[in-house]
Amino acid sequence: MTTFPEHALAVARALATDVFDRLAAATGDPPGITRASYGEGEAVAQAIVSEAARGLGMECSTDAVGTLRMVLPGRDPSLPAVTMGSHLDSVPHGGNFDGAAGVVIGLAVAAALRADHRTPRRDLLVLGIRAEEMCWFPAHYLGSRALFGLMPKDAADTLRRVDTGRTLAEHMADQGLDAGPIREGRAALDPARIACFVEPHIEQGPVLVEERLPIAVVSGIRGSLRYPQASAHGAHAHAGAVPRRHRRDAAMAAVALIAAMDERWSRLEASGADLVFTTGILATDPAQHTSTKVPGVVRFSLDIRSEDAALLAELDTWLHAEAARIGAARGVTFDFGPPTHAAPALMDPTLRALLLRHAKDAGVPAREMASGAGHDSATFAGRGIPTVMLFLRNEHGSHNPDEALDMADVGAALAVLVPAVAELLG
Repeated sequence: MTTFPEHALAVARALATDVFDRLAAATGDPPGITRASYGEGEAVAQAIVSEAARGLGMECSTDAVGTLRMVLPGRDPSLPAVTMGSHLDSVPHGGNFDGAAGVVIGLAVAAALRADHRTPRRDLLVLGIRAEEMCWFPAHYLGSRALFGLMPKDAADTLRRVDTGRTLAEHMADQGLDAGPIREGRAALDPARIACFVEPHIEQGPVLVEERLPIAVVSGIRGSLRYPQASAHGAHAHAGAVPRRHRRDAAMAAVALIAAMDERWSRLEASGADLVFTTGILATDPAQHTSTKVPGVVRFSLDIRSEDAALLAELDTWLHAEAARIGAARGVTFDFGPPTHAAPALMDPTLRALLLRHAKDAGVPAREMASGAGHDSATFAGRGIPTVMLFLRNEHGSHNPDEALDMADVGAALAVLVPAVAELLG
């Protein structure tokens, strides 16, 4: 068992508290904080964390796509680095911890190693990744995909930031960056140079608060099956004059399909399957609808997520068959529109076991759970890099000003991560 003295963990907690406070003060945008992707707030955050890293004797640089790299040198730099980090951008008027927690806790781990006068065998690389929040540029994991040369080559000139209308290339130029690597599909980081990736992150739901647990080890990032532009088509009719047998009610058909999916979700969840289901859009046409008309068209969305890729494929087949059955019974046709898919990203079982073991050794209660939201870890896992995430309890969800990460929970996470990362570093 790798142990660390309390004074080293205290130094790590103090650094984390200080950097979180400085980020909040420098990027405040009432009622929350704003750190726009490839914008001023993100750049300010990079400057704050790099200053803290230099204070620890870490080597800091910015790569070709703007990722901040902070290295605590090991004894053998030829070895692939143990890598930590997350993103530094935020949603508009968001909270101080979504994304930033992973970068700050990575620095806090380095601070604990320094405080205990340890020089690891491998480098510890902490990343401050650009542009994870797709509310700014309409592309998921933009910064981490660019890091590995995975963005479409036209992205630099076709993606426009929603608040300015200016291209990604123009915003990169504002930051002193050249979009050439994106246009050329050139990677800024070689996966072979990364031994593993560890991403601490606040939980974005209520599970840890509900269960009174400070942390959770993430089992995987759910994949998704989405139909954002689905519709049901029947026939408009008079609400009072048309009997049930003659109706082709698109609203009732859509609701029946959604209810059937909800029932299937309930049964699958009861059997232990990992699944969440959402209908975020459900609307009749405001130019046509009225309280006295049977609706002939309804538009809706379906969002189905699971760690189990086979289950998503099974549900897709079932969904179309159920729509055909309901449509035939109600005289309605369904058009699901173009789907979008994201594959599940399972976390490395060896790393998961490592974190759970160190949680037990430290006396920190923990559980395993899936992540319903996407994270940069999905990109790293997709490149074949052993990857794991650690969730920290967070009141009030995320993407809002009320994110509330208790520093005692940061301390609990550090009690697990510091010895675990030290073991990985050798």
